[in-house]
Amino acid sequence: MSSSDHNHDHDHDHDHPHAAIVEGRPGYYDIMERAFEELMIEKKFFTANDIRHQIELLDSRNPALGAKVVAKAWSDPDFRARLLDDGRAACEEFGITFYDDTDLIVLENTPSVHNLIVCTLCSCYPRPVLGLPPDWYKLKPYRARAVYEPRKVLAEFGTNIPDNVEVRVSDSTAIQRFLVLPMRPAGTDGFNEEQLAALVTRDAMIGVIQVPTPLGGLSDD
Repeated sequence: MSSSDHNHDHDHDHDHPHAAIVEGRPGYYDIMERAFEELMIEKKFFTANDIRHQIELLDSRNPALGAKVVAKAWSDPDFRARLLDDGRAACEEFGITFYDDTDLIVLENTPSVHNLIVCTLCSCYPRPVLGLPPDWYKLKPYRARAVYEPRKVLAEFGTNIPDNVEVRVSDSTAIQRFLVLPMRPAGTDGFNEEQLAALVTRDAMIGVIQVPTPLGGLSDD
C-alpha cells in the first residue's frame, strides 16, 4: 500500500463545467441486492420503512461523534476510566446509541504504546461512533500489512513511531470493535471540550495518525 492509496478530502471551487452524471445500468450485485430486499419485504422480515430508517441512521453517524467522546475522556478522568472499562456503556451514557450487538473496546495510546486498528477479514469498524469506514481501511493491502509490518504502514501515513514505543495491532471482528483513544496534545490545557474535539480526526481514532498539537507538532513523540 503506497501513500497514493490514502483518500484525501479536498474542497475546490471549479469554474469549468462538469459532464452530467448519468446513472448507468444496474450491475449483477445491484440486481441481486434489490431482489433480496424485495423478497425479505414480501416475507415480512422487515419493511421498506425499516430499510429507510436504517439508512438514515447510518448516515447520521460520523467521526464527529467519536471526536466528542475523545474530548470528553481527555477532560473528565472519571468518564475516561468508564470508557476504558466498557466503551459501549460509556458511549451510550454519552448519548450515542448502538444499533447492533457489537462490543466496543477503547484502547488508550500512551508514551510507551501506540494502538492500530484493522479488520483482517473484511471491514468491521465502530460504525455507531465513527460512521462508515474509509476506503483504504477495506483494502487488502492495509488489512494484511497492518498486521505484519505496522510501522511501515504507519510511516506511509506520515506517522513515525520510535523504536522504544510498542505498536499494538488489534483485529476487529463482527462482534467486537475497537476505538483508539489518542494521547492528548501538548499545549491544550486551557481548551474546552469543543476545542479539543476539533483537533481529533477519524484517522487518529483508527490509530494511523497522531493528534497534532495546535502548533502543528505531534503529540505522541
